[in-house]
Amino acid sequence: MAEASNAEYRAHLETYNGFSKLVMFMILWLVVLLSSMALGLVAHVGFLSVVLGVGGTIVLLVAFAILN
Repeated sequence: MAEASNAEYRAHLETYNGFSKLVMFMILWLVVLLSSMALGLVAHVGFLSVVLGVGGTIVLLVAFAILN
């Protein structure tokens, strides 16, 4: 079995960490999306649904931009 160099291991670890952050962002964004859809469709609170969807998306984007 071939040994990986230190640079290859570091590059692989950076890729893995980036992918993990992307997956976490998508899970959180889907939670925001589904909750805003539930508010709009089931609870009939359209304005709050739009505010939660747009505001939650902006907050997630800013938070992940700062943490990255």
